[in-house]
Amino acid sequence: MSLSIGFPNAAGITIGGKSAATVRALGDATEDAAAKALGVKEGDGTQVKTGPVGLGESADAKAESETSDNTSVAVKVLLKRLKELQQQLREQQQQLAQAQAASYPTPEAKTTAVTAIQGQVAQTNGAILQVSASLIKEMSKGSGTGSVINTTA
Repeated sequence: MSLSIGFPNAAGITIGGKSAATVRALGDATEDAAAKALGVKEGDGTQVKTGPVGLGESADAKAESETSDNTSVAVKVLLKRLKELQQQLREQQQQLAQAQAASYPTPEAKTTAVTAIQGQVAQTNGAILQVSASLIKEMSKGSGTGSVINTTA
């Protein structure tokens, strides 16, 4: 016998009243529109790296080891979404750096392109804050008993 505790339907998680799939689709559409406005072609070879220095695969491995079997399904789903949003934020920061470094025919064109990407970054930051708050809330549910218990047999 096994007992599952968590969200009965992980697809039912919403961020800002929108499903995760909707948020992802909106982010992709906005990203495509910004890339088109910038005139960026896929694989143009320009890449800017952002993020903490010295953290790479070891940070991912550490995150994986922290997500042990005793965490609830909801916590795992939220951690996965948080990781996706953090990756999306890194990509948007790269786009922002490229947009700021690129040359434009007019200052207004540059302002428009940079502002569009800054809006995407702000939306992603908001989503990260919402997921983080949900994660904290979910993790605090188990703190009253001392730990989160996996009841699968």
